[in-house]
Amino acid sequence: MLPTLALPVSSGCIWPHQQRYRQVAQATAQALFDALDDDLHPYVIVLGLPHDAAGHLPICQEPAEAGLPTEAFAGAVAQGLARHAAGRVHIAMPTEETMSPAMLRMRYENRSIRAVVQQILDELNDQATYQHFTGWPVRLDEYYVFTILRVKRKPLRSYPSLQPDRYYTDGRPLANSLLVGAMFRFNEECVKWLNEPEPGAGFLFRPRESEELLRAAGKSLLDTPAHAMGADPGVARLFYTLNTISSLRYEGGEGVGRLLLARRGHPNVEEVFALTCPTELSDYRAVRKLLEMASHDVHLLADGEKVYALGRQVGHYDPSREDLFEIHFVTHYAWEFAHAGQILLRSRYGLPTLPRPRLNLNRFRRDLKRTFSITRPDKVEHLWQVVLEASRQPKGTLLVITTEALAEADRLKLQCTLIEPVPLTPLITQLITAIDGAVLLDPEGYCYSIGVILDGKASGHGTSTRGARYNSAVRYVDSSPYPCLVVVVSEDGMVDVLTKENLAEARQ
Repeated sequence: MLPTLALPVSSGCIWPHQQRYRQVAQATAQALFDALDDDLHPYVIVLGLPHDAAGHLPICQEPAEAGLPTEAFAGAVAQGLARHAAGRVHIAMPTEETMSPAMLRMRYENRSIRAVVQQILDELNDQATYQHFTGWPVRLDEYYVFTILRVKRKPLRSYPSLQPDRYYTDGRPLANSLLVGAMFRFNEECVKWLNEPEPGAGFLFRPRESEELLRAAGKSLLDTPAHAMGADPGVARLFYTLNTISSLRYEGGEGVGRLLLARRGHPNVEEVFALTCPTELSDYRAVRKLLEMASHDVHLLADGEKVYALGRQVGHYDPSREDLFEIHFVTHYAWEFAHAGQILLRSRYGLPTLPRPRLNLNRFRRDLKRTFSITRPDKVEHLWQVVLEASRQPKGTLLVITTEALAEADRLKLQCTLIEPVPLTPLITQLITAIDGAVLLDPEGYCYSIGVILDGKASGHGTSTRGARYNSAVRYVDSSPYPCLVVVVSEDGMVDVLTKENLAEARQ
């Protein structure tokens, strides 16, 4: 056991633009992980460990109030170097002939030091509310600089994942969940920024970068089943391939059906009939045409590169095998990736999301309280049951809850059907949401008009990746002078709750 030196601790700067770097890394993490689950509460910490433990340079932490016990990291660099020297760290990456011995040594040393830092963080995480993940260290001046991401433990662990410790042929780890894929991509961005000539000096944060990182995270996750099939993930490009197939129509119809990813001869797959010449998955239109033959119990069968048959899943599948995956094409440009009955990823218009519940009662309570100051449990429960019933409408619908529902019904009377005020019940909600247009009700649950065509000014919150129903709801919420909450139920099952506060937060 190496002696641990008690290094001084400081919140001072390692390089001139350290604070700016941390601010942009925080903004990037916030946008990325809030898009996945806004309960994760990502928080970025920059940790600087002196390269020479005997040089008496302080351990640096940015921000100073981050709360990491920096004394716990005093011997991390020395321990990491000792591990590397002893060969105690598993190296998954094969030696690349093009890399110099010095470069390989630096890479392996960084891997060893990172392993020690993550081990320390794991010990700190034990029984804690938050969990910390460190990125790769980057050498700046006399320091190893780590970008550490902290997220809340409970939402992090609420999503299913595949088994860890799978690797690309070049040694990079494969993502076992969309969240892990997002962390990989975030860490890669941080390493890239830290390797700039003046890290943090030229940052210009662009909100769309979070979508780019999300797509990269989705690609990382879908590389895992390709690898499990024995296919080359770089050739299969499953995430791109599935998005393209789901975007295509056949004779005007949207693609609906399932595709099973399994090697030919899998014990839990039965072929109904085989294709004499298997169809490449990259032949998107041909695969889309084959999808027309899929039914509720007969699916396309593919090995990660080619569709070789139509068939079905049989017998009891052992989830620990992780060699049988399901792709469910839900509707136009929307699909899901699942394993052993658990959805790991949903993709809509090329943007991956976590398999979050369609509606969240706690968030709904929060939105009602912020918008209408409603806290009484009976009122919340009444509106919740109405919204739940509306969310089951297969063709989609709109619920508009506003304090001035009666006045709005009168204002929009030429573009709606007025009804006698009636307290909504699940049965009435089921009936009135069966037609096009919005349902207008007040916070007490009384409905005043149905089939409403909403108006409103063009909004900067609109998006071309969403349909007319969603964008009209955004325009209405942005333009309304009254407190209002709009529930948007899309045909693909997605449910959005829009308020002025939610839209303002999304803009930040």
